[in-house]
Amino acid sequence: MLESRSRFVLVALMLVAIRAPAWPVSAQTSARYDGPIIDMHMHAANVRFGPDGTPRALGLRCFPGPCAFQPAAAASEEEVLRMTLAAMDRHRIVLGFLSGFDGSADTLASNTERVQAWVRAAPDRFIPSAFVGHPGDPPVGVLRAAYANGNLRALGEIAAQYYGYRPDAPELAPYFALADQLDLPVHIHAAGFGARLPGFRPSAGHPLHLEDVLARHPDLRIFVENAGFPFADAWIAVSYQYPQLYAEVSTANWSMDRTAFYAHLRRLVDAGLSKRIMFGSDQMEWPETIALAIESIQSADFLTLDQKADIFYHNRQGSSG
Repeated sequence: MLESRSRFVLVALMLVAIRAPAWPVSAQTSARYDGPIIDMHMHAANVRFGPDGTPRALGLRCFPGPCAFQPAAAASEEEVLRMTLAAMDRHRIVLGFLSGFDGSADTLASNTERVQAWVRAAPDRFIPSAFVGHPGDPPVGVLRAAYANGNLRALGEIAAQYYGYRPDAPELAPYFALADQLDLPVHIHAAGFGARLPGFRPSAGHPLHLEDVLARHPDLRIFVENAGFPFADAWIAVSYQYPQLYAEVSTANWSMDRTAFYAHLRRLVDAGLSKRIMFGSDQMEWPETIALAIESIQSADFLTLDQKADIFYHNRQGSSG
């Protein structure tokens, strides 16, 4: 069990690894959780426009086929912020792990400034973090300077899988070493699905590719987008061995076929990992997906009320004090 203290709120993340016993079937409930929520995957998104002037030419993608819904895309960065804050207020989201967003013209400076604009607009509502796309962009030295001035408190989303890189790629090693040295929690996209971009490789997201990173940095707190979907058995094995590894359940909780998502989530919970699963939305330019993500957990009748409370809030509180 990790024992760590820090001046930052997020240092409480993932410190206590409790292997929850399987619960009796009679304890399962469809009761709804009505407490505070922490969203471990949010973006201060840069809205992109298509040739016709409409937002996000790529559109919203669901798996395995077309989305059964089409939330409205925000028409400006200001509207993303306004809609996100409104959703946070509506659903009692008290804290969001916030990074920038990849784009052809994005730099660390523009991503950081976008994140800082959100922090200024809503003080104490966000944990500012550094987005990393292609390894080397941003350089580790530039990142180190950004942390020194106190504007950033975490690392990630690391989205190198979109360029075909596995977590254990040598090009990513300096980033994990920096996070370990500075005691930064790390958020990484490592799963078997993602946006349909040319460089994305599902195999690069296999949980076993996290093993060498976790072994090399036993105190490094890592949490993974999509809870390693669909590699449930491998995720369980790695999680049992490395208690500093956590999962957050976006984007699978609104873009994935619900039956498939529930099968994966239930597999992890049945394996006793309900204390290592965290809520996230990955709202990007579609803040309406926050409500969809929340409802996917609320409607999971195989979760007890306590397990819903853990996923929505308690699992990232750890041993703060």
